[in-house]
Amino acid sequence: MKRIFSLLFIVTSISFADGYENNDILIEPEEAVKLIGQPDVMFVSGDSEDVYKLGHIKGSVEMYAHHLHHADLLGNLHCEPLFRCVDDAEEYIGSKGITNDTMVIAYDDYKGPNATGVYHFFLSYGHTNVKILNGGRNAISELDPNKEAYNEVRKAYKKAKKAERKAKKAYRAGKKDDEISEEDLEALKTAYSEAKAEKKRLQKEEEAAGETLLVVKGEEEVDEVEYHIDPAKIDTTYLATKAEVEHAMHDILENGDDSQYRIVDTRSMTEIIGERKMDNVARGGHVPGSKLLEWKHISDSDRKKSFRTAEEMKEVFDRFNISTENTVYAYCQVGTGRSSEIVTALQLLGAKDVKVFAGSWDAWGNDMNLPIKR
Repeated sequence: MKRIFSLLFIVTSISFADGYENNDILIEPEEAVKLIGQPDVMFVSGDSEDVYKLGHIKGSVEMYAHHLHHADLLGNLHCEPLFRCVDDAEEYIGSKGITNDTMVIAYDDYKGPNATGVYHFFLSYGHTNVKILNGGRNAISELDPNKEAYNEVRKAYKKAKKAERKAKKAYRAGKKDDEISEEDLEALKTAYSEAKAEKKRLQKEEEAAGETLLVVKGEEEVDEVEYHIDPAKIDTTYLATKAEVEHAMHDILENGDDSQYRIVDTRSMTEIIGERKMDNVARGGHVPGSKLLEWKHISDSDRKKSFRTAEEMKEVFDRFNISTENTVYAYCQVGTGRSSEIVTALQLLGAKDVKVFAGSWDAWGNDMNLPIKR
């Protein structure tokens, strides 16, 4: 019991240290690391399949945030504002080995956007037992007790590979040297054989040590299960429709910062000015009247945390005249990612009326009836 209370104190202290008003969204790595491999807990990577293969938390599954938004070629969400229709979402979530009783811990490398995309995806279908891993995969790797031993073995293996290549080169050169004695050539051959054997031995050691790590490489391994979404529990509190954003736009254009609304474009400047656009979107640009606040101002690259401290984030939002009292609609390309990072940050600060524009620019940029600005 003492151990449980000590752990809770440590985790709570860490969360409070960053000053967040809402401490129910994040799970700190010191707590999350104890849940790896536990039944009814699934770590879900929001990064791409390629990134997942290069390194993921052991036993986790991949749900690339960018692909959670399931629109047609014209950017339409057929069950707006839900990212996917219920039957599609049920099949997809079940294919990842997640049941209705599973605790979901969403993560990415550490930056936050892809993890927040997974978080809001599950939240919208009424799956409330979901957390965001603050610091992501990087934080778990840093806590891994086997990492140091693995690094030592890997260092030795890399050294052995170089020695093997050097011995191989020397032996081949010796075979071409007409003046070398048979005794010296045999010595070079023996050195090469020993170096090759040492490399092979250390390679096996590295592979074995790698299997003990908490962050591993490779393919996803999961058994499909049944997942059921209760229509009565679907929660679109934090999702906005295109009509809601259009209404807010007109109010902002009429009233400026006196409007209760804020529309936040979280993308890069090249996307915002229309210089760069996705292939499946007809137009580049941004929603007129929107605040141009890129997600990178919220993610904490210095500490490798998904969010800056509350004080730092408040300063950022203040600069853009965005308050937790405003009705905020954030968008990016597809909603599950950069815009969900901004919305989650405002939730951490205690904001209630904040929403991800689920269709995002995929929907807006393809609707020729809607205005854009470049």
